[in-house]
Amino acid sequence: MDGRSGSQEGGIDLATKPVPPRPVPRLYLATPEVDDPQSLLNSLPRLLAEADVAAVLVRLKPTDLRTMISRIKALAPAIQDAGAALLLDGHVELVARAGADGAHLTGIAAMEDALPTLKPDRIAGVGGLTTRHDSMAAGEAGADYVLFGEPDAGGQRPSIDAIAERLQWWAELFEPPCVGFAVSLDEASEFAAAGADFVLVGDFIWNDPRGAAAALKEAEQAIRQAHAATAGTAKTETAKTEAAKTEAAKTEAAKAEG
Repeated sequence: MDGRSGSQEGGIDLATKPVPPRPVPRLYLATPEVDDPQSLLNSLPRLLAEADVAAVLVRLKPTDLRTMISRIKALAPAIQDAGAALLLDGHVELVARAGADGAHLTGIAAMEDALPTLKPDRIAGVGGLTTRHDSMAAGEAGADYVLFGEPDAGGQRPSIDAIAERLQWWAELFEPPCVGFAVSLDEASEFAAAGADFVLVGDFIWNDPRGAAAALKEAEQAIRQAHAATAGTAKTETAKTEAAKTEAAKTEAAKAEG
């Protein structure tokens, strides 16, 4: 998989080309564990209408396959008609049968097992990537996105700084989108600034005493503000670099004339 910078094409160093502005990161909303879809349907339409949600990760309470399919189908119109993708947290075998848009997998092995079922028509995202090597292997294998920062099976997760560093590293070098798993408003802002293409939010949205709609809107605003601040800093650095190049060119011209 080609990197974002430092590569060569036709003898031209692509690293010298201007870097296009990075789009504003979008929200990736994880649901609570779905048992009764009706309770979620009471709030989802408003949430998706008032915030820019790219995708919804549906977490299903384990039960028989027929019931889980029915729950997914009940949620699908509210999500997909709003322009968001519906992804299942695992349950690859249900994606096509329930009309979902893809699945999120945990670990390289799970993703590789799922790819023949999901590709080429559906989304295959992957998390549980503990090392840089795992992340690169996922990208090479065909992951549609990589997720950093989610808790492991024991509930442990890297520090905020470590997650932000991994997001920045990935965003600077690789093409597939990266997602930051945020458990607070501060983390959502931090990961947006670090280079995440999407920020996954979940429990802290649903548990907010003001209601999920207010919390989601606040998260979106925090992400936009963090992105704007980072973009402003990048523009300043670019202007300084261009000014230095211009000054150097003038100096060289003056020497040549002398």
